[in-house]
Amino acid sequence: MSLSPKDVLNKNKNLNKRVAVEKIKVDDVTIDDLRFNGKNYAEYINLNSLLENVSSCQISDAYKGISSRSGTIQNIKPVNNQKVWGKIFTAKTACDDWGTSAQAIDNAEPGDILFFKVDGEEKAIWGELASSCARDNGIKATVIYGSARDLDALLYMDYPVFASNFCPNAGSPLGLGTLNETIEVEDVIINPGDFFFGDESGIVIIPKELFAKTMVATLAVKIKEAGIIEDINCGKTLAEIVGLK
Repeated sequence: MSLSPKDVLNKNKNLNKRVAVEKIKVDDVTIDDLRFNGKNYAEYINLNSLLENVSSCQISDAYKGISSRSGTIQNIKPVNNQKVWGKIFTAKTACDDWGTSAQAIDNAEPGDILFFKVDGEEKAIWGELASSCARDNGIKATVIYGSARDLDALLYMDYPVFASNFCPNAGSPLGLGTLNETIEVEDVIINPGDFFFGDESGIVIIPKELFAKTMVATLAVKIKEAGIIEDINCGKTLAEIVGLK
């Protein structure tokens, strides 16, 4: 197979390039720009430059300004305090069925975030072996409304995990759950392909149809907060900045 000049150019693009915050442009990004497709280089670089520089708090603030919702699920917390973002692949299963976890790993696309809704926390549906397999398959992270285990390993793995609880025991490889269907967790509707962002503070879910608008608002929040920090460094108090003094 022969390579065209365009193929060579795309192959040689530096996907690790980043833009300074004040130069980021996200007016034209879509959720599909989370992945480089050979034609969206500028959008991909600008979007990742933004996401590497913001927090779940800032994204939640931006989303609240658009939807009057926080996008957060309070009971899900970071297990190993790593930042990650991507499109969601959903799964729903019982706590005694870790087989659905194995099926989700095989069915998700590289770059996806696995999001499990589990019917209880008495048994774990995820642990060290699942994390290793998912990571090797190119999956970016796992989120569990339920229990994980093997924290002695997960705490030090280069694979982000978020969960609502943990315990040492697991169920069986039944494979009786459902994959990539709409789920509801704590009154938050989550559809396959929605946006996930998680870090040390928690997680935020953004509906895919509001992703672009939320990214523009997130950049505005980031720039505004940078200005506030500059004012504080110049001697102003927070009360003065927000008009309480």
